[in-house]
Amino acid sequence: MKAAVLTSYDTSLSRADFVAYQDVPDPKITGPADIIVRVGGAGVCRTDLHVIEGLWRDRVAVALPYIMGHENAGWVEAIGTSVETVKVGDPVICHPLLSKGEALAARRGNDMHAGGAFPGIDSNGGYAELLKTAERAVIKLPLTLAPKDVAPYADAGLTAYHAAKKAARHLLPGDYVVAIGAGGLGHIGIQVLQAMCAAEIIAVDRSDLALNLAKDCGADHVIKADGNEVEAVLSLTQGAGAEAVIDFVGEGDSVANGIKMTRNAGYYYIVGYGGKVEIPTMDMIVTEKTIVGNLVGTYPDLVELMALADRGLVTLATREYRLSQANAALHDLKNGTVKGRAVLIP
Repeated sequence: MKAAVLTSYDTSLSRADFVAYQDVPDPKITGPADIIVRVGGAGVCRTDLHVIEGLWRDRVAVALPYIMGHENAGWVEAIGTSVETVKVGDPVICHPLLSKGEALAARRGNDMHAGGAFPGIDSNGGYAELLKTAERAVIKLPLTLAPKDVAPYADAGLTAYHAAKKAARHLLPGDYVVAIGAGGLGHIGIQVLQAMCAAEIIAVDRSDLALNLAKDCGADHVIKADGNEVEAVLSLTQGAGAEAVIDFVGEGDSVANGIKMTRNAGYYYIVGYGGKVEIPTMDMIVTEKTIVGNLVGTYPDLVELMALADRGLVTLATREYRLSQANAALHDLKNGTVKGRAVLIP
């Protein structure tokens, strides 16, 4: 099969070609619960840029060369002998984690804390024509949703939903919620918030492209991140700050600003990464702010997100590329010229 393969790291993200488009062996069924998916779409994620930079090499035991791509959807191509929930030809989206299910965390639904493989991060992923996954990870798609249109939901959408769902549980009418970053993840999170709570939504971003997308997705207010964004949020919230801030950036000055935008006894949710949380313990005590990390999401979260998508309550802004154009997609993502999410189509 054809695949876009990472053969070496590029810590400065300066190469013209981050991945090599080449022939590789087809994945094979080796266990009774295995599933081979013919990829219909593979999302291109900022995490992929971090993988290329080498930020994950101390976190996971991956050996180069390997195939990135952890946001995948397609059609069942082959199944193991014990698979009963899907059949060959079914359209599916793949939860990104492949836990075996026996660990206590997995039995509670938290596969992201149960060990196992993470295709596209620690093993071969979906920048290819075929992907090996497992029955536990696949969700059959309704006929209203095409694989290429939903692939980025498998991580970007799932992660945004996971955080927005947590926030929506405590957000009430009259409350405020800030989304820092209104691009690939943020525009999904804004739609989830609109569907699940009645708080006023404030989008903050440096990009006019992203802010316009945020308006289209239902943000009540948009603020340009020009150095005065904290003051602008405080002004909108009568000086108190927002009950919840969801930081889809997580690096640069977004972390410090996000905490400042959070009102006393409010919640700051970290989704993006690369920066540091630095706050004096006295401030934590006096303000009683809660800082919450977010790692992907659960299988039920992805089922619920597909239900929202099926009803048209959440839609993805996507830009399509052929698999052979993976380097162009990665560079466009790096340069901030993708509206929403980039998707590779074999």
